[in-house]
Amino acid sequence: MSSSAAPSPSHDDHEKHDREEGAADPCAGPARGLWSVDEHLADILATVSPLEPIELQLLDAQGCVLVEDVTVPAALPPFDNSSMDGYAVRIADVTGATEEFPAVLTVVGDVAAGAGGLPEVGPGQAARIMTGAPLPPGAEAVVPVEWTDGGAGGGAATGMTAASAAPEGSGGEVRVHRSAEAGAHVRRAGSDVRAGELALAAGTVLGPPQIGLLAAIGRGTVKVRPRPRVVVLSTGSELVQPGEPLGEGQIHDSNSFALAAAARDAGALAYRVGAVADDAESLRATIEDQLIRADLLVTTGGVSVGAYDVVKEALSADGQVDFRKLAMQPGKPQGFGAVGAEQIPLLALPGNPVSSYVSFELFVRPAIRALMGVEDLHRPRVRALLAADEAVSSPAGRRQFLRGTYDREAGTVTPVGGAGSHLIAALAHADCLLVVPEETETVEPGAELEVVLLG
Repeated sequence: MSSSAAPSPSHDDHEKHDREEGAADPCAGPARGLWSVDEHLADILATVSPLEPIELQLLDAQGCVLVEDVTVPAALPPFDNSSMDGYAVRIADVTGATEEFPAVLTVVGDVAAGAGGLPEVGPGQAARIMTGAPLPPGAEAVVPVEWTDGGAGGGAATGMTAASAAPEGSGGEVRVHRSAEAGAHVRRAGSDVRAGELALAAGTVLGPPQIGLLAAIGRGTVKVRPRPRVVVLSTGSELVQPGEPLGEGQIHDSNSFALAAAARDAGALAYRVGAVADDAESLRATIEDQLIRADLLVTTGGVSVGAYDVVKEALSADGQVDFRKLAMQPGKPQGFGAVGAEQIPLLALPGNPVSSYVSFELFVRPAIRALMGVEDLHRPRVRALLAADEAVSSPAGRRQFLRGTYDREAGTVTPVGGAGSHLIAALAHADCLLVVPEETETVEPGAELEVVLLG
């Protein structure tokens, strides 16, 4: 059977073989043709280039990276406007006003958001004004409606009657119970950003607030690097779609779902392909069909040394993909190359669930981020103390990645599950990876380790 998305005896045998190799040869490395984790990643990043910029509508640009600075064409807000529902007044007319001795002003009209033809506020006058409405000429401040009687002639008002229900509210008199300073409850023109200022710098990843700012300054489109299109497919005749019943010797395909979700989390547009059977021609045909919508291809399974490891069989013959062994655990067998006329990068990952996910985090995620054109390619890393009841062992000559939970406040990390590459339940409860260096065979409780944060 091929390496697949869930445990099988052959997968465990491969992992056992990996551990035995590492234990037998602490000097494993260049002499045995093993690539280091860093060498494999460097090879990938040297090949992957940022995607060409395109102009996109704002909502289509969410998650993309700006390729040019965006400046503010006009001040924001473009005019003085009210931050409250209330009355636009002159300062001199409300100075010293109290509930016992209110300032009585003549209401000269309504000012709603978006209104034109504004009434002028003269001495002894006020204009009823709504939040966001432009400050009318002559007015110097806004008093909230709660500081007035709302024009009803009673005590403090709690709100305004809708203009459609009481059009007479735009006239008559209003009693103001408190004084106000100049500019009170007024948003000044340019108080957010001024014309000519930098709104967003090149390299910014566009999230909801950035999209909102672009819309506010009048940009309908923006020039960005598009989100990479990542096609994920798993291989194995034993794989069954989740939700369908299992037959003898079958397992549900989990890898393609996990990796498609991980690609989305990294910022890509992910396309999951149904599992491909252990047939080289079928795999080559499937990959050929997917090239039209792929900036990056990711396969899982079929890269080890079994008789049915179809990815290796299908892609190694013409030299498009180089299959190599890495000095790491889990995830020793890896493949990398480019396929099709457009030379689309392809990363071939092992099939055990933990192996494939760890490989994704270490190699595929940085490749996706490189295609996006962002500077920060990698997950954050911290140093933490091992919180465990006993020492953790690691194969000599291999960089081991263990699953764990990180306690930020305590500065500690606790292993979750064992070292087996099929333990997907433990992976689901982990929020980090513990990194044990190649030269370290035992890590005692309390020792400091590098930790890759996944959340």
